[in-house]
Amino acid sequence: MNTRREILKGAATGVCVLSFCPPAKAAEGLKELRFGMCADVHKDIMHDADERLGAYLQSMVKKRAHFVVQMGDFCQPKEANDSFREVWQSWEGDQYNVVGNHDMDGGASREEFREYVGMEKGHYTYLQQGYRFIVLDGNDRHKDAPGGYARHIGEEQRAWLQTTLASTTEPVVVLVHQSIQNARGVDNGAEVRTILEAANKAAGWGRVLACFSGHHHQDDLIEVNGIPYIQVNSMSYKWVGGSKKHESYPAEIHADHPWIQYTCPYEDPLWSFVTIDPKGELRIEGIRSKWVGPSPEELGYEEGYDKRGVTPNVTARAVNLKMKEGK
Repeated sequence: MNTRREILKGAATGVCVLSFCPPAKAAEGLKELRFGMCADVHKDIMHDADERLGAYLQSMVKKRAHFVVQMGDFCQPKEANDSFREVWQSWEGDQYNVVGNHDMDGGASREEFREYVGMEKGHYTYLQQGYRFIVLDGNDRHKDAPGGYARHIGEEQRAWLQTTLASTTEPVVVLVHQSIQNARGVDNGAEVRTILEAANKAAGWGRVLACFSGHHHQDDLIEVNGIPYIQVNSMSYKWVGGSKKHESYPAEIHADHPWIQYTCPYEDPLWSFVTIDPKGELRIEGIRSKWVGPSPEELGYEEGYDKRGVTPNVTARAVNLKMKEGK
């Protein structure tokens, strides 16, 4: 099992830069903001989830993050995970939670998970350094939904999103577990994107700076109609499914944590450290790790819909998205 010292050896590999240009009025009161984001830790699968989470928080202390976020698929709300929750709650500052679909595994409800981590609601908004963050819950289920995990943002939540955007003026960052850009994310992503694009049009500039998601265990960034949609890679692994069963760790670890055999784990924990500069720049630092055992490609992983961004890294990108003030 990796020790905390070993798990911290992942090195930053660079910075992805997104540029934006708020009008003077919108820029008033903005300050530099630094925050950390982790996604898909999966305590109920990973044998070293506590150490991975602790390494993330330790790094955020060193970077003087204003707050930290976990983006869902964190843990099941049960007594066996209390020590893991205590690691998370050891953060001495603001921290925020996003509900993931696997947080309700084992028969738990959304309400039980929210109570477990101290969330009042699954969707909410908060301000940090002059920037408005909007957290969405992609686990609504509509009446015509097929079986399996819910992946929808319901009518009530969409109405709340529209009201929140219409009644505020700050630059916006959206956080949601399932992507609203990826076809296998929320099933009505186009509806939600339309709301965000309308907010930009009403403001006359690219007010929605970025939309971050987890869920897909991918490292990706796609711009849709002027809004960057960024997938925060899993802290822990890429799921490859039952047909690719194999052993990456010693037999005793697999005996105690049988779901690991369906994953390609990352040797080091991955997270994103984000800085928003009020002069108009959003920077994302990367981390480079490597696979434990064979890679998905070496196992013959061929699910083409999500081969993009399958990597044990948070990639350093050079992206410049100019979102100018409208006429």
